[in-house]
Amino acid sequence: MSKLFEKSLLLRLGLAMATIVALAFAGMVSSVFIAEASQGQATAINQAGTLRMQSYRIASEIATQGMELNETQLLRARELIAEFDARLQSSRLTGVLTRTEKRSLHQAHYHVKLQWRTHIKPMLEEYLSTAEDHLLFHDGAERLEQLRQQFLNEIDGYVSIIDALVKVLEEEAEKKIELLRLIQIVSLFLTILVVSTTMYLMHVDVLGPLRELLNIASAIRRGDFSQRTRNPSKDELGQLGNAFNLMTEDLSRMYGELEERVKQKTADLERSNRSLELLYKTTSHLSQVTLSNASYEHLLKDIEELAGTGPGTICLGEDGNSQAFKLVSTRESAFNGADVCNPPNCQACFSGGASHIVEVERNPSELLRVFSTPIKDVDTQYGVLLLEIPPDKSLQEWQQRLLETVARHIATALNMSQRSSQARMLALLEERGVIARELHDSLAQSLSYLKIQVSRLDAAVAQGDNGEKIRLVTAELRDGLNSAYRQLRELLTTFRLRMDEAGLNRALEKTVEEFCQRSKVEIELDNHLGGCKLAPNAEIHVIQVVREALSNVVRHARASHSVVSASCSVDGDVRVAVDDDGIGMPEKIGKQHHYGLAIMQERAHGVAGQLRITPSALGGTCVELEFSASGKWQSVEPAREKRRSLSNE
Repeated sequence: MSKLFEKSLLLRLGLAMATIVALAFAGMVSSVFIAEASQGQATAINQAGTLRMQSYRIASEIATQGMELNETQLLRARELIAEFDARLQSSRLTGVLTRTEKRSLHQAHYHVKLQWRTHIKPMLEEYLSTAEDHLLFHDGAERLEQLRQQFLNEIDGYVSIIDALVKVLEEEAEKKIELLRLIQIVSLFLTILVVSTTMYLMHVDVLGPLRELLNIASAIRRGDFSQRTRNPSKDELGQLGNAFNLMTEDLSRMYGELEERVKQKTADLERSNRSLELLYKTTSHLSQVTLSNASYEHLLKDIEELAGTGPGTICLGEDGNSQAFKLVSTRESAFNGADVCNPPNCQACFSGGASHIVEVERNPSELLRVFSTPIKDVDTQYGVLLLEIPPDKSLQEWQQRLLETVARHIATALNMSQRSSQARMLALLEERGVIARELHDSLAQSLSYLKIQVSRLDAAVAQGDNGEKIRLVTAELRDGLNSAYRQLRELLTTFRLRMDEAGLNRALEKTVEEFCQRSKVEIELDNHLGGCKLAPNAEIHVIQVVREALSNVVRHARASHSVVSASCSVDGDVRVAVDDDGIGMPEKIGKQHHYGLAIMQERAHGVAGQLRITPSALGGTCVELEFSASGKWQSVEPAREKRRSLSNE
């Protein structure tokens, strides 16, 4: 049982509360019982007191009676005796006797009743009988007086017996009151004792441990897991304290693990940041328009700083070659011993085409460890990236993956550089071809025409023709030279537009501005091409057609107003037209017009389109070119070959 009390704080507190309740209940129950037992006690005392008063009333009545008696006095005396007898038998007095077993009280009441019935009442009845005889027969006066004196002499003794009864009743009542007082005092003392003990136990077994647990909880909230409870009890708070200790230990361990994990995650994040920063810088260095050795050198320095490696080298070559080309390096050369980029080490660096560690003995006391990863894009290997590993460090897996990624970026940059060089070469060749074709389509034709005219002039001079024919040939030569000069100027202007400005829209604006300045013709541009994208050669053909048409308007149409309109439909169908309000096309087209129209027709074929020359709504001529922006280019070589053959002839 004692062990159970030790293990249960609630049981101890419950027992204390039950004791307090039991004491209070005992006090209340005792009060009820004593009050119940004392019920009628005061009434009985009062009733016993009335017996004394009644005795003296009877004595007073008999003492006042003399020899001259009358019926009224005797009747009043009989009533007083009957009243005394009734009070002696009253339940107010006998009821207390029935509820108690107190012997002294029963004896006192018995003596009063016995004395009354055996002595006092018979004496009074004899007195009253003698008094009645005296009234009737006028004798017995001496006996009557003797009985009166005897009663008066004995009444004090009888009252003493009644006083004894009253005293016993009073003592009985006082004892019950004393008992009640004693019970209340004992209950109060025990209650105070139990409450004090309970408060002490609460302070020692409850408040102290709870305060300690609150302090530990506050320490835990502050992150201090070193606090422990020192409550050795086995009760609920002791078990709670042990649970707190276990929880604190677990939290301390978990907190330590979390700190380690946070440190690890922080290190991972820092490593990821360094990796991202390195990749960003790699992309920045390798995304330059023109890659130089300085760019690669900066990249190697960034790798050394962010990846935690030593100096690096980029060697270009293929696996299996006996010697590679060192593109750039941040490693100082060792003049007195073997170095990484010496020819004997090339095979070791390129071995297998995979990432590996190369060990190079620079001197007998120094072994150089180098990480070699291939600079490879898809299936093409451009070389290897060599990075020295510091002697006191080892290359981790994330560093290897990062360096392999950087090597792939370098390979991509080298590939893009090669492709860019090839693209620039192809663009240069294509541009040269375009220039050659444009020169052939314009100046070559004019020069062929001039060659023919020179042949005619030679023939006319040789035959001795008149001056009129020679002047005619000379005039045609002059017109041909002017046309050739004009075509050369048009070509130069066109090429400058393509070199200095971007896009067909701006080229059309510049062309319209140029012809407006060169002539008095009011030229209006109605451009609705928007975002329509054309191939570079198509833009050249379009601008040349427009320039040729505007040249005809300025030189031959005698127009005052012209409209250059350009539009592109949703399906990519392009329409370019030049309208004027001039005199229109003549019925017989001259040679120079013939060459201009032929050139425009050939350019229309070059964009797989159609060229139409129709009357314009403005009153003059409309030169209209239609083609598809997404259509395939058609070969114009047969027409050019034909023109070359005609020119040669």
